[in-house]
Amino acid sequence: MRVLDRIRSNSTGRLALKIGIGALGGLVVAVGIVLIPFPGPGWAIVILGLAILAVEFHWARGLLAFTKRHVQNWTHWVGRQTLGVRALIGLVGMIFISFVVWLSVLLSFDLNLFTWSLDFVGWR
Repeated sequence: MRVLDRIRSNSTGRLALKIGIGALGGLVVAVGIVLIPFPGPGWAIVILGLAILAVEFHWARGLLAFTKRHVQNWTHWVGRQTLGVRALIGLVGMIFISFVVWLSVLLSFDLNLFTWSLDFVGWR
């Protein structure tokens, strides 16, 4: 008998497993969503969180399949584009990430990175 089947065999174990999987999967998905705009594995972390949730929740299995399909479609579409289009997508992504970082620092530390940078290099 598998470990999860043994846990699910009584109502207390079933409830504890749902709560534990829900909390862990939800936390991983939330961290992944926060990391999506930044360079790195944001989408991979979201998919990992959905995979954790899919262990116990049927709706998460469907959402996981939907997400994987659309991320793969986007990746394949970008790969088929010309170098110029890919460069433009990269530039738009970099501008978006820069805006998110600028806004985060401004709201968190009340520091305008743009004016601070100009002051730092002596252009202002």
